[in-house]
Amino acid sequence: MPKYTYVCLGGTFNHLHKGHRVMIETAFTIGDKVLIGLADEHLVKTKEYYNLIESYEERKKKIRDFLAAKGWLDRVEIVPISDAYGPAVSIPDLDAIIVSEETERRASEINEIREKKGLKKLDIIVIKLVKAENNKPISSTRIRKGEIDTEGKIIKHVF
Repeated sequence: MPKYTYVCLGGTFNHLHKGHRVMIETAFTIGDKVLIGLADEHLVKTKEYYNLIESYEERKKKIRDFLAAKGWLDRVEIVPISDAYGPAVSIPDLDAIIVSEETERRASEINEIREKKGLKKLDIIVIKLVKAENNKPISSTRIRKGEIDTEGKIIKHVF
């Protein structure tokens, strides 16, 4: 994979799960400096089961704890985003964006906006969705519903 000076990724990062960790690890593997756009309270209200989403501060702390354990805190900036594009549409020196298969279309939209503003297009790095035990993608929504845990293990309900 190519090496970049400045990369970005964004999301809600609720229940920091295995899929999120793969995206973040990819960003730090290919980028010297990483910008993480973290959905603020306004943006999460559009999500299914949004009342079960951790607070902005909780989600930010989990990301920071994960990065600290990897020794990457000095290479990251975490910023609140209140729309689907965040600062990726306006920071000139970004080189690449890391997205999941689900959000690849959004990265193309970001590039269209950047182009209209006279900014260089970002290389789009697409990460395959990480699968749970039952071969369905791990997602925060499935975790909020109580179907799986953050590692993709099926939660057995006892009735």
